[in-house]
Amino acid sequence: MSGRFITFEGIDGAGKTTHIDALAAWMRQHGHDVVLTREPGGTPLAERLRELFLHDEMDALTEALLVFAARRDHLRQCIEPALARGATVICDRFTDATFAYQGSGRGFDLGLLGQLETWVQQGRQPDLTLWFDIDAHEAARRRAAARQPDRLERLDVAFFERVREGYRLRQHEAPGRITRIDATFPREIVWQQVEHEVERRGWW
Repeated sequence: MSGRFITFEGIDGAGKTTHIDALAAWMRQHGHDVVLTREPGGTPLAERLRELFLHDEMDALTEALLVFAARRDHLRQCIEPALARGATVICDRFTDATFAYQGSGRGFDLGLLGQLETWVQQGRQPDLTLWFDIDAHEAARRRAAARQPDRLERLDVAFFERVREGYRLRQHEAPGRITRIDATFPREIVWQQVEHEVERRGWW
């Protein structure tokens, strides 16, 4: 029995992390075997690559290659085995983030990213992607109030506006998979949107 693969996406500061934990807890309460993971990361190798990605300066091509290398190990060691046993995998970011950040944000070749996506994923895509959409200025305000920024979070608002547009493009290309969550509302209203999207698919 194949499990379900749910990803959470959005620019830094959109508030998705809180709802990832809430969804995992909610689905476990409903009897699901849930694997909660993240990208870059999710395996010992991918976590080491994550540290390089977040803190070492590099160009867009290096970023893309590093992320896809981590993703390959993540798929082989964590995601695919969990789905094969029927678990629900909930992942904080996946390939949509690469297209949004390295593609639209950094201006990297989308065609090449598509080729890497094909090689690394071999057809694997999430069953549902929840895109937490928020204005880039509001996201910046939230980030400043919440934590010390990493290498990417220190980039300017214009960068995050391009990233947001990248997510909008991905949603336009895959409307059946990617659902926009309006992240400007209070937490309780945002959670209701998340819950609705999962319930309407009969996954509770």
